[in-house]
Amino acid sequence: MPSEADAALGARTPTKGEVVMPNSPRKMLLAASTGGHLHELVRQTEYLRPSDDSLWVTFESPQADSLLRGRRVMHVPYVRPRDYVGVARAIGRVHGAIRGERFDVAVSTGSAIALAVLPVARMSRIPATYIESVCRVDGPSMTGRVLAGLHAADLRTQHASWAGRRWHAQPSVLATYARRLRPLPDRPLRVFVTLGTIEGYRFDALVDQVLRSGLAGPETTWQLGFTDRDDLPGRVHGHLAPEEFARIALEADVVVTHAGVGTLLGMLELGIHPLLVVRRASRGEHVDDHQEQIADLVRELRVADAVEIDDLDAGTMVEAARWEIVDRVDEPALAGRAA
Repeated sequence: MPSEADAALGARTPTKGEVVMPNSPRKMLLAASTGGHLHELVRQTEYLRPSDDSLWVTFESPQADSLLRGRRVMHVPYVRPRDYVGVARAIGRVHGAIRGERFDVAVSTGSAIALAVLPVARMSRIPATYIESVCRVDGPSMTGRVLAGLHAADLRTQHASWAGRRWHAQPSVLATYARRLRPLPDRPLRVFVTLGTIEGYRFDALVDQVLRSGLAGPETTWQLGFTDRDDLPGRVHGHLAPEEFARIALEADVVVTHAGVGTLLGMLELGIHPLLVVRRASRGEHVDDHQEQIADLVRELRVADAVEIDDLDAGTMVEAARWEIVDRVDEPALAGRAA
């Protein structure tokens, strides 16, 4: 029998690997942290079909400004992973903003911001749906487990392998892409190294390995985020505006980056086959080791190359440069020929 949120989305409860499109656009309350979570939610709108008067709740950032240009947006203060004090502050902002406004459904892809929005939506009699991040290959995140325990939302996973009674299947945002071969340039590779924008976590190990590869030089561009360095050849940036970031990525022969969902989705949408390097909690590079799951997933789907830090070298960078990405939706014939 359809759940309350399924009914609001205009869909019956899907079987494994299936989703039913809503009959018409719905006014939605859409919430996601910046980075991969927001990128996934924007990509999921292909299935969700929000109306133009839907409201997006996220953090203020250049990425959010770019992805949500022309849409209704409410910014809340940044909430770090597992920052429950920050969640409590955001709850008050969300409750005050949506009071008196009617929504057909609330949808979030996480992370902590889902805990500030979906329970408030349920208390306001708005059907709520939580779509777990595509990086959660083996089971739900902490946010997903909390929401399940609170019975605060209908639950969806992008991996049919662990869909079940409580978690229904939702199409993966990564399954819409494929790769195909392209010729290598007859000159030294132009390398773009981008480490994402996650606050408080450096990734010096990746930078050092690129330097050891021998491929870094005057034509290399670095976007370091919070990994500030003064010993690098080429052009060095802390952060880049989205338009500049896209231009540099498209001009590069290979993009080396961390295994973050936001960066990955951004690369795939640009048609770029990136080389992902896993951040590890043991080196102080992330809060946990979930990037290992992202690496396993992209290897399985063959939409990127992914390595541990010790395997990042000139050979893996050249191999990643041999491929480009096509969109299965836009170019199904090309995708069918992808290796």
